[in-house]
Amino acid sequence: MTPASAVAEASDSVSALRIVTEALGGGPLARAGLAGAVPPGWYVPPPVTPEAWRQRATEVKSSIDSGWLDRLWPAMEPSGPAAERLTRVARCSGVVVTSGQQPGLFGGPIYTWSKAMTIRALADALEAATGVPVAAVFWAATDDSDFAEASWTSVGVRGGYERLEVEAPGDADLMSMSAMPLPDVAPALRALERACGSGTDQRALAALRRSYVPGATMGSAYVSLLREILHPLGVAVLDASHACVRSTARPILLRALRNAPELSSALAQRTREIRGAGLEPQVVDVEDRSLVFSSAAGRRTRIAIAGAEKIASSDAILSPNVLLRPIVERAILPTAAYAAGPGEFAYFAQVSAVADEIGAPRPLAVPRWSVTLVEPQIDTLLDAYRLSIADVASPDALSKRLLQQAMPKGISEQLAAMESALRRHTDALRLAVRAEGDLMPERSVDAIEHVARLRLERFQRRVRAAVRRRDTALAADIGSLSGALFPGGVRQERMLNVIPFLVKYGCSVLDRMADEAGKHARALVGSSQ
Repeated sequence: MTPASAVAEASDSVSALRIVTEALGGGPLARAGLAGAVPPGWYVPPPVTPEAWRQRATEVKSSIDSGWLDRLWPAMEPSGPAAERLTRVARCSGVVVTSGQQPGLFGGPIYTWSKAMTIRALADALEAATGVPVAAVFWAATDDSDFAEASWTSVGVRGGYERLEVEAPGDADLMSMSAMPLPDVAPALRALERACGSGTDQRALAALRRSYVPGATMGSAYVSLLREILHPLGVAVLDASHACVRSTARPILLRALRNAPELSSALAQRTREIRGAGLEPQVVDVEDRSLVFSSAAGRRTRIAIAGAEKIASSDAILSPNVLLRPIVERAILPTAAYAAGPGEFAYFAQVSAVADEIGAPRPLAVPRWSVTLVEPQIDTLLDAYRLSIADVASPDALSKRLLQQAMPKGISEQLAAMESALRRHTDALRLAVRAEGDLMPERSVDAIEHVARLRLERFQRRVRAAVRRRDTALAADIGSLSGALFPGGVRQERMLNVIPFLVKYGCSVLDRMADEAGKHARALVGSSQ
């Protein structure tokens, strides 16, 4: 049976989506921070036992007054289980765990949802281990102005993946996503609907259609979709651009403005320390700019240090940059921990320098849970070709490997024989040249071998290309594997949209993700429950 026919046979009998926990990954600074291999001042040490987490919760809730939920309720508008849990946490002097993400088209990539399931699982694990009430709050960074990041998503298709994009309005530059009018999403939505196939659970798709409507903004559509899906799962969604968030955060933003020169110096010193350790900072210093943005007519401008004091004395609308945002969050919410992706975890090494300089509590970052979703037809291909998920990480290496396997036996045997003969004869020739002393240099033989190997490899590439052209099913399988697991050579959770998975396999996929994330959460808490 060929791999393609195996997929066809399996499609009716296998319907389970496989949820695979992955290592978080990240760059050198993130990996060093996660391993604890950095100077002690860069990160808040994470608690490792339930008792230590209980102490952390006591410290956090004592630093926030009891009216925090009343102040921020309009920015969250929680409903159902999310509202019930938040209300109980506020009433019983509990804490929250948070994560967040800027808007992405149609909810953004899978890691938006793996972050949300991380904090749901972490809230459950912390509450069970410590007895302290804990709620999950997802910080929707609608004050962000990166339209290029917010304007696309991707879906897996047979033979690869499809990138879905919307066009920016002509005046999109520096406009926050809360003010950015939603462009025409109809073509992208139709492509996403095609990717959903004949899936029977239409709830997520219906929520998306209700959210991405004329009159919405990029930010409001994102928040609406997240709330409709996450509130029933007990995860509240905070709209960071809401007026009550701005007013509650204003004191700490003013403090950052009035201390802008000192903050710049503190960050420059931390950058020197990071580079002195042989690492690179995640966020590059902008020496003449503060960590605060001002907004007018929906457009954000990063405030210059030279004008910071003047802006601080005005009634300008203010918002934080990425290094100040975790500090703001910790200041206005009783945040016990922030579940960070690898890039975020890296910049927390700089966040601590900012917090110390303005006398604010240091936020605690913990690694989020990371996942790959493997559809049954992809599992069938992996089995048929005897591959692991990691084998698909390099599209070029995967293509070469599978096309090499598919090469006609007679050709592959003769090429192997030629390579063996080349190695044998060039080794013998080197010995002969060496025996003649200074007659000629050995590198002459190296040159002959190099040219011969180049020609053999070129011929093999031509054969593989011919195999690909002739075997269209194999080419489609290679594209399907890459597009499903490492689209564009990037990990799935950073590229693919979750909605097709929820339509094809049911919204319970998120519950299953939370269950898997629970193992990660319990390890963070130090609980065996």
